[in-house]
Amino acid sequence: MNMLLLLIAAGMGLVVQNLLMVRMTESVSTILITLVINSSVGLLLLVGLLLAKNGLGAVAEVTGAARWWMLLPGLLGSLFVFAGILGYQKLGAAATISILVASQLCMGLLVDVYRAGPAALRENLPALFGALLLVAGAYLVAKRSF
Repeated sequence: MNMLLLLIAAGMGLVVQNLLMVRMTESVSTILITLVINSSVGLLLLVGLLLAKNGLGAVAEVTGAARWWMLLPGLLGSLFVFAGILGYQKLGAAATISILVASQLCMGLLVDVYRAGPAALRENLPALFGALLLVAGAYLVAKRSF
């Protein structure tokens, strides 16, 4: 599958997912129920795929490979989903997406520059300028929400 198409589909799917999760949250007593349902469905799907592909030996591999720090991606992912749902509810889709994308891009650029070393800063000036434009655009999109 073309990587660009996959990323576009995932980005569009994330908007639909968040809209559906906002709707779910409106029909339950707490956003935590929405998060539990979302995470449970994903976990069941992934466990099913893992077992179908690797059998019961996969369970032993998962438990044997587990380290405390491996919990962090799940916690950060839950934070992202939680913030996204609240953002859609309180700020709207466009403001939430613009802030999330701008912050992801800025952090991604920091990581790339850190990995490549200080000399890469000069090589990344066009990307840094693009990030600045994206942050300015996110501000313009989201400012009416604050």
